[in-house]
Amino acid sequence: MRNFFRRKSSCQIAKDRLKILLISDRVNCSPEMMELIKTDIAKVISKYMKIDTENMEIQINTKGSKAERGKPTLYANIPIVDMLSSKDNI
Repeated sequence: MRNFFRRKSSCQIAKDRLKILLISDRVNCSPEMMELIKTDIAKVISKYMKIDTENMEIQINTKGSKAERGKPTLYANIPIVDMLSSKDNI
């Protein structure tokens, strides 16, 4: 729980930004667009569960099998803090 409230170091923030830049360059998606995607996904998921948006990771990879022919694939690693009850969703 203590880990949840701790702020990221400037080194970790820079590393995360570099990852976003490299990923966006590979799939021809701007860093701003990646942030918009991340924000939108967080909004939708937050309707159903409490998530740790600070440690949320979104990646777009172009690796794939021959059947997929290297099409971009979105991967999301979203830490779930708690599930919301059905009455919280109304």
